[in-house]
Amino acid sequence: AYLHIPFCHRRCFYCDFAVVPLGDRANGEAGPGSASIKSYLTLLHKEIDLVQEGFPLSTVYIGGGTPSLLTPSQIGSLLDHLRNGFGIQDGAEITLEVDPASFDRRDLEGFLEIGINRFSLGGQSFDDDLLLKLGRRHTRKQLLETCKWIDEKYKNGEILSWSLDLIQNLPGHQLESWLLEIEQAVATSAPHLSIYDLSIEPGTVFDWKKNRGQIDLPNEDLAYEIDNLTSTYLRKVGFARYEISNYALPGHTSRHNRVYWSSSGWWGFGMGATSAPWGERLSRPRTREEYKNWIDKQEKLGLHSSLLSKNAKPIDLDDQLIVGLRKREGIDLQCLAKEWGWDKNQCEKYLTLLKVRWKEFEERGMLQNLGERVFLTNPEGMEISNQVLVEMLLWWDSLPEDAVGPPIA
Repeated sequence: AYLHIPFCHRRCFYCDFAVVPLGDRANGEAGPGSASIKSYLTLLHKEIDLVQEGFPLSTVYIGGGTPSLLTPSQIGSLLDHLRNGFGIQDGAEITLEVDPASFDRRDLEGFLEIGINRFSLGGQSFDDDLLLKLGRRHTRKQLLETCKWIDEKYKNGEILSWSLDLIQNLPGHQLESWLLEIEQAVATSAPHLSIYDLSIEPGTVFDWKKNRGQIDLPNEDLAYEIDNLTSTYLRKVGFARYEISNYALPGHTSRHNRVYWSSSGWWGFGMGATSAPWGERLSRPRTREEYKNWIDKQEKLGLHSSLLSKNAKPIDLDDQLIVGLRKREGIDLQCLAKEWGWDKNQCEKYLTLLKVRWKEFEERGMLQNLGERVFLTNPEGMEISNQVLVEMLLWWDSLPEDAVGPPIA
């Protein structure tokens, strides 16, 4: 299950998530912003409690926003509602996103006590100047201290794992400066690294600056070299790139992420969260008022059809291809198509059309076939994954209605 906590101190300059900035003095228990947090948690509890069916959870991921703005007791209460409604399996992976500027050692101890066993730390950069340009509140010193605290808990066996986030291809990034960043990331001993490409989203501060020529981003060739450096360096030190943006030492892949990328069903709760427990994807409203109205509607009129097991269906084939191609092992086209409901003739006819669209990428060494399994090469294919996905979506849109419609049971 994914739980969205939208609150943060301030909106970072690249962020277009469903978040609610509360100011630098905000916290979950008292003071500025605490009433907003408590009001939202009441809604979140209600949404969880409305679900009347579901299997015990193998993973829980609490993201945001900045979930570490909440107190351990507030996070614990959320977990209690999940336990009461679903159950949480023994040994489940329970991840909390944390921010160095809203997190200290006392918080860490409190989160351990209520059952958090994996942390995802939003570092983004070890460069103080870059952190300011990103709109982040924390400093390099705070980030290194937080890494040290969390790693001590991991080495003591008190948590299962932890992850560090970085952003590559930031303004001013060069190969030398980026190499320094990933060397520092490896030096923290984090067993999992999430490394995202900067994406300029409409309506963000970075979008405003880009439109006025006030932001200096790496060009396409340099961006490719930076991604290549990331993949090559991390492979040399023992990390496997198991998904486009994620690297892990053996035994440390994110179980929650693997569930999502494998097109297994998942629950999502909170403002802006998506879910697909029984095959149909559902996105919740992205503002607090609309989310509250949506909860009220669920309570009065009954749950949305996608949240009821009687309406279970396969996840749409195009969605399965999109998320599956992000994984190192790629996808088995024949298997997914048959599960979607295509017969032998449809598989041969439609998949041949897709392979024709992908032929150029194969010839350029960016897409590889092993039998019916197709996967992006690393780093060449993963770097241009969007081009491969665009061709797949154009193929999907070209198919007849009876091929893309829900399979008939």
